[in-house]
Amino acid sequence: MAKVKKHKRVTVFDIVNVTVMVLVGLIMLLPILNLVAKAFSSEGNVIAGNVLFWPVEFQTGTIQYVLMTPEFSTSFFVTVTVTIFGTLGAMLLTVMAAYPLSKPHLKGRKFFLYIFVFIMLFSAGMVPNYILFRTLHLTNTIFALIFSGMLSSFNLFLIKNYFETLPEVIEEAARIDGASNMRVFFSVVLPMSLPVLATVTLYYAVGYWSNYFAGVMYITDASLKPLQQYMFDLVTQATSLQDTTGNFSDVSQAMNVSGENIRAATIVVSTIPILCVYPFLQKYFVKGITIGSVKG
Repeated sequence: MAKVKKHKRVTVFDIVNVTVMVLVGLIMLLPILNLVAKAFSSEGNVIAGNVLFWPVEFQTGTIQYVLMTPEFSTSFFVTVTVTIFGTLGAMLLTVMAAYPLSKPHLKGRKFFLYIFVFIMLFSAGMVPNYILFRTLHLTNTIFALIFSGMLSSFNLFLIKNYFETLPEVIEEAARIDGASNMRVFFSVVLPMSLPVLATVTLYYAVGYWSNYFAGVMYITDASLKPLQQYMFDLVTQATSLQDTTGNFSDVSQAMNVSGENIRAATIVVSTIPILCVYPFLQKYFVKGITIGSVKG
Protein backbone atom coordinates (compact mmCIF):
# COMPACT_ATOMS: atom_id res chain seq x y z
CA MET A 1 0.00 0.00 0.00
CA ALA A 2 1.22 3.47 -0.81
CA LYS A 3 1.93 5.65 2.15
CA VAL A 4 -0.53 8.47 2.65
CA LYS A 5 1.37 11.73 3.09
CA LYS A 6 0.25 13.55 6.17
CA HIS A 7 -0.22 17.28 5.83
CA LYS A 8 0.68 19.47 8.77
CA ARG A 9 -2.38 21.10 10.23
CA VAL A 10 -2.32 24.88 10.01
CA THR A 11 -3.17 26.38 13.39
CA VAL A 12 -4.31 29.84 14.39
CA PHE A 13 -0.87 30.41 15.89
CA ASP A 14 0.78 29.70 12.52
CA ILE A 15 -1.48 32.21 10.78
CA VAL A 16 -0.90 34.89 13.42
CA ASN A 17 2.85 34.20 13.42
CA VAL A 18 3.17 34.51 9.63
CA THR A 19 1.01 37.64 9.59
CA VAL A 20 3.11 39.32 12.29
CA MET A 21 6.37 38.38 10.54
CA VAL A 22 5.11 39.77 7.22
CA LEU A 23 4.06 43.03 8.90
CA VAL A 24 7.43 43.35 10.67
CA GLY A 25 9.22 42.67 7.38
CA LEU A 26 7.19 45.34 5.60
CA ILE A 27 7.82 47.85 8.39
CA MET A 28 11.57 47.28 7.98
CA LEU A 29 11.46 47.25 4.17
CA LEU A 30 9.31 50.31 3.46
CA PRO A 31 11.82 52.94 4.68
CA ILE A 32 14.47 51.35 2.45
CA LEU A 33 12.13 51.43 -0.55
CA ASN A 34 11.37 55.09 0.19
CA LEU A 35 15.09 55.98 0.18
CA VAL A 36 15.69 54.10 -3.08
CA ALA A 37 12.71 55.81 -4.69
CA LYS A 38 13.97 59.26 -3.64
CA ALA A 39 17.46 58.51 -4.90
CA PHE A 40 16.14 57.79 -8.41
CA SER A 41 13.37 60.42 -8.56
CA SER A 42 13.51 63.94 -9.93
CA GLU A 43 14.16 66.88 -7.62
CA GLY A 44 10.73 68.48 -8.03
CA ASN A 45 8.81 65.35 -7.12
CA VAL A 46 10.98 64.70 -4.07
CA ILE A 47 10.54 68.26 -2.76
CA ALA A 48 6.79 68.16 -3.49
CA GLY A 49 6.44 64.92 -1.52
CA ASN A 50 5.16 62.92 -4.48
CA VAL A 51 7.66 60.09 -3.98
CA LEU A 52 6.62 57.21 -1.75
CA PHE A 53 7.86 53.71 -2.63
CA TRP A 54 8.43 54.00 -6.38
CA PRO A 55 10.62 56.46 -8.36
CA VAL A 56 8.79 59.32 -10.06
CA GLU A 57 10.45 60.61 -13.25
CA PHE A 58 13.30 58.11 -13.03
CA GLN A 59 16.83 59.56 -13.20
CA THR A 60 20.36 58.45 -12.24
CA GLY A 61 21.99 61.88 -11.96
CA THR A 62 21.99 61.83 -8.17
CA ILE A 63 23.78 58.48 -7.98
CA GLN A 64 26.39 59.76 -10.45
CA TYR A 65 26.89 62.90 -8.39
CA VAL A 66 27.39 60.93 -5.17
CA LEU A 67 29.89 58.55 -6.75
CA MET A 68 31.92 61.43 -8.21
CA THR A 69 31.97 63.53 -5.02
CA PRO A 70 35.57 63.60 -3.65
CA GLU A 71 34.42 63.58 -0.02
CA PHE A 72 32.32 60.46 -0.58
CA SER A 73 35.15 58.66 -2.38
CA THR A 74 37.61 59.47 0.41
CA SER A 75 35.22 58.38 3.17
CA PHE A 76 34.31 55.24 1.26
CA PHE A 77 37.99 54.26 0.92
CA VAL A 78 38.59 54.91 4.64
CA THR A 79 35.62 52.77 5.65
CA VAL A 80 36.58 49.91 3.34
CA THR A 81 40.13 49.94 4.72
CA VAL A 82 38.96 50.05 8.33
CA THR A 83 36.39 47.30 7.76
CA ILE A 84 38.84 44.91 6.09
CA PHE A 85 41.79 45.32 8.46
CA GLY A 86 39.60 45.84 11.53
CA THR A 87 37.59 42.67 10.88
CA LEU A 88 40.73 40.61 10.24
CA GLY A 89 42.41 41.91 13.39
CA ALA A 90 39.29 41.51 15.51
CA MET A 91 38.72 37.94 14.33
CA LEU A 92 42.35 36.99 14.99
CA LEU A 93 42.28 38.51 18.47
CA THR A 94 38.87 37.06 19.35
CA VAL A 95 39.63 33.55 18.11
CA MET A 96 43.05 33.42 19.79
CA ALA A 97 41.47 34.46 23.09
CA ALA A 98 38.40 32.21 22.80
CA TYR A 99 40.28 28.97 22.09
CA PRO A 100 42.29 28.72 25.33
CA LEU A 101 39.27 29.91 27.34
CA SER A 102 37.29 26.96 25.95
CA LYS A 103 39.67 24.53 27.65
CA PRO A 104 38.65 23.58 31.25
CA HIS A 105 42.25 22.75 32.22
CA LEU A 106 43.48 26.33 31.57
CA LYS A 107 44.88 27.80 34.78
CA GLY A 108 43.06 30.96 35.84
CA ARG A 109 40.26 30.28 33.32
CA LYS A 110 37.45 31.43 35.63
CA PHE A 111 39.29 34.62 36.50
CA PHE A 112 39.70 35.60 32.86
CA LEU A 113 36.09 34.67 32.09
CA TYR A 114 34.89 36.93 34.92
CA ILE A 115 36.97 39.76 33.49
CA PHE A 116 35.36 39.40 30.04
CA VAL A 117 31.90 39.19 31.60
CA PHE A 118 32.60 42.37 33.56
CA ILE A 119 33.81 44.12 30.39
CA MET A 120 30.67 43.01 28.56
CA LEU A 121 28.38 44.39 31.28
CA PHE A 122 30.25 47.57 32.19
CA SER A 123 32.03 50.11 30.00
CA ALA A 124 34.60 52.70 30.98
CA GLY A 125 32.67 55.40 29.15
CA MET A 126 33.43 57.95 26.47
CA VAL A 127 35.74 60.26 28.43
CA PRO A 128 38.23 57.59 29.63
CA ASN A 129 38.32 56.06 26.14
CA TYR A 130 39.00 59.43 24.54
CA ILE A 131 41.74 60.21 27.09
CA LEU A 132 43.33 56.81 26.42
CA PHE A 133 43.37 57.28 22.66
CA ARG A 134 44.68 60.83 22.99
CA THR A 135 47.44 59.68 25.37
CA LEU A 136 48.47 56.99 22.90
CA HIS A 137 48.47 59.62 20.10
CA LEU A 138 45.86 57.67 18.14
CA THR A 139 43.39 60.50 17.57
CA ASN A 140 43.16 61.61 13.94
CA THR A 141 44.66 58.32 12.78
CA ILE A 142 43.04 55.40 11.04
CA PHE A 143 44.17 53.18 13.92
CA ALA A 144 41.65 54.88 16.21
CA LEU A 145 38.85 53.64 13.95
CA ILE A 146 40.30 50.12 13.87
CA PHE A 147 41.18 49.68 17.54
CA SER A 148 37.90 51.11 18.82
CA GLY A 149 35.99 47.99 17.72
CA MET A 150 38.76 45.41 17.95
CA LEU A 151 37.24 43.09 20.58
CA SER A 152 33.70 42.19 21.59
CA SER A 153 33.13 40.05 24.68
CA PHE A 154 29.83 38.82 23.25
CA ASN A 155 31.54 37.56 20.10
CA LEU A 156 34.29 36.00 22.19
CA PHE A 157 31.79 33.99 24.23
CA LEU A 158 29.94 33.00 21.06
CA ILE A 159 33.11 31.48 19.59
CA LYS A 160 34.22 30.01 22.93
CA ASN A 161 30.92 28.18 23.36
CA TYR A 162 31.22 26.81 19.84
CA PHE A 163 34.74 25.55 20.49
CA GLU A 164 33.43 23.71 23.55
CA THR A 165 31.03 21.71 21.36
CA LEU A 166 33.85 20.32 19.19
CA PRO A 167 34.87 16.70 19.97
CA GLU A 168 38.03 16.66 22.04
CA VAL A 169 39.03 13.28 20.58
CA ILE A 170 39.69 14.85 17.18
CA GLU A 171 42.25 17.23 18.68
CA GLU A 172 43.81 14.39 20.68
CA ALA A 173 44.12 12.28 17.53
CA ALA A 174 45.91 15.11 15.75
CA ARG A 175 48.34 15.50 18.66
CA ILE A 176 49.06 11.77 18.65
CA ASP A 177 49.95 12.11 14.96
CA GLY A 178 52.54 14.72 15.95
CA ALA A 179 50.67 17.97 15.36
CA SER A 180 51.59 20.92 17.57
CA ASN A 181 49.00 23.01 19.39
CA MET A 182 49.15 25.71 16.70
CA ARG A 183 48.82 23.09 13.94
CA VAL A 184 45.79 21.59 15.70
CA PHE A 185 44.27 25.04 16.06
CA PHE A 186 44.71 26.19 12.45
CA SER A 187 44.32 22.84 10.65
CA VAL A 188 41.67 21.11 12.77
CA VAL A 189 39.73 23.52 14.98
CA LEU A 190 39.25 26.46 12.62
CA PRO A 191 38.06 24.39 9.60
CA MET A 192 35.42 22.77 11.83
CA SER A 193 34.30 26.17 13.11
CA LEU A 194 33.38 27.85 9.81
CA PRO A 195 29.72 28.51 10.80
CA VAL A 196 30.52 30.52 13.92
CA LEU A 197 33.55 32.18 12.32
CA ALA A 198 31.45 33.36 9.37
CA THR A 199 28.74 34.63 11.73
CA VAL A 200 31.12 36.60 13.94
CA THR A 201 32.98 37.91 10.89
CA LEU A 202 29.71 39.34 9.63
CA TYR A 203 29.05 40.88 13.05
CA TYR A 204 32.43 42.59 13.10
CA ALA A 205 32.21 43.71 9.46
CA VAL A 206 28.76 45.24 9.92
CA GLY A 207 29.91 46.86 13.16
CA TYR A 208 32.92 48.51 11.50
CA TRP A 209 30.95 49.52 8.42
CA SER A 210 28.12 51.09 10.43
CA ASN A 211 30.24 52.73 13.13
CA TYR A 212 30.08 56.51 12.97
CA PHE A 213 30.59 57.26 16.65
CA ALA A 214 34.30 56.40 16.56
CA GLY A 215 34.77 58.97 13.81
CA VAL A 216 32.88 61.58 15.81
CA MET A 217 34.96 60.83 18.91
CA TYR A 218 38.47 60.53 17.50
CA ILE A 219 38.55 62.07 14.01
CA THR A 220 38.54 65.75 13.06
CA ASP A 221 40.63 65.45 9.90
CA ALA A 222 38.24 65.50 6.91
CA SER A 223 40.47 63.12 4.95
CA LEU A 224 40.03 60.43 7.63
CA LYS A 225 36.28 60.68 8.14
CA PRO A 226 34.59 57.27 7.76
CA LEU A 227 31.60 56.91 5.47
CA GLN A 228 29.03 56.79 8.27
CA GLN A 229 30.35 60.03 9.76
CA TYR A 230 30.18 61.64 6.32
CA MET A 231 26.57 60.48 5.99
CA PHE A 232 25.76 61.66 9.51
CA ASP A 233 27.06 65.14 8.67
CA LEU A 234 25.19 65.06 5.37
CA VAL A 235 21.87 64.16 6.97
CA THR A 236 22.08 66.48 9.98
CA GLN A 237 23.47 69.54 8.23
CA ALA A 238 22.28 71.63 5.30
CA THR A 239 23.78 70.38 2.04
CA SER A 240 25.35 72.87 -0.31
CA LEU A 241 25.37 71.93 -4.00
CA GLN A 242 27.84 74.44 -5.32
CA ASP A 243 29.49 73.57 -8.66
CA THR A 244 27.15 70.63 -9.12
CA THR A 245 26.77 71.17 -12.85
CA GLY A 246 30.49 70.67 -13.35
CA ASN A 247 30.15 66.99 -12.45
CA PHE A 248 27.58 66.22 -15.15
CA SER A 249 27.65 65.96 -18.92
CA ASP A 250 24.54 68.12 -19.33
CA VAL A 251 22.56 70.66 -17.34
CA SER A 252 19.39 68.55 -17.33
CA GLN A 253 21.07 66.00 -15.07
CA ALA A 254 22.27 68.69 -12.69
CA MET A 255 18.77 70.11 -12.36
CA ASN A 256 17.54 66.77 -10.98
CA VAL A 257 19.89 66.91 -7.99
CA SER A 258 18.87 68.32 -4.63
CA GLY A 259 19.90 67.94 -1.00
CA GLU A 260 17.15 65.41 -0.28
CA ASN A 261 18.09 63.34 -3.33
CA ILE A 262 21.74 63.33 -2.32
CA ARG A 263 20.99 62.19 1.23
CA ALA A 264 18.91 59.30 -0.04
CA ALA A 265 21.41 58.34 -2.77
CA THR A 266 24.36 58.43 -0.36
CA ILE A 267 22.62 56.10 2.08
CA VAL A 268 21.65 53.71 -0.72
CA VAL A 269 25.15 53.60 -2.25
CA SER A 270 26.84 53.12 1.13
CA THR A 271 24.52 50.23 2.04
CA ILE A 272 25.04 48.17 -1.11
CA PRO A 273 28.60 46.85 -0.36
CA ILE A 274 27.73 45.36 3.03
CA LEU A 275 24.55 43.84 1.59
CA CYS A 276 26.63 42.09 -1.06
CA VAL A 277 28.67 40.31 1.63
CA TYR A 278 25.70 38.73 3.41
CA PRO A 279 24.66 36.16 0.74
CA PHE A 280 28.10 34.53 0.89
CA LEU A 281 27.83 34.04 4.68
CA GLN A 282 24.11 33.33 4.94
CA LYS A 283 24.42 29.52 4.86
CA TYR A 284 26.65 29.63 7.96
CA PHE A 285 24.70 32.30 9.82
CA VAL A 286 21.82 30.34 11.40
CA LYS A 287 23.98 27.34 12.30
CA GLY A 288 26.65 29.55 13.86
CA ILE A 289 24.12 31.40 16.00
CA THR A 290 22.29 28.23 17.08
CA ILE A 291 25.35 26.24 18.10
CA GLY A 292 27.56 29.07 19.30
CA SER A 293 24.99 30.65 21.60
CA VAL A 294 24.31 27.49 23.62
CA LYS A 295 26.99 25.63 25.52
CA GLY A 296 27.10 21.97 24.63
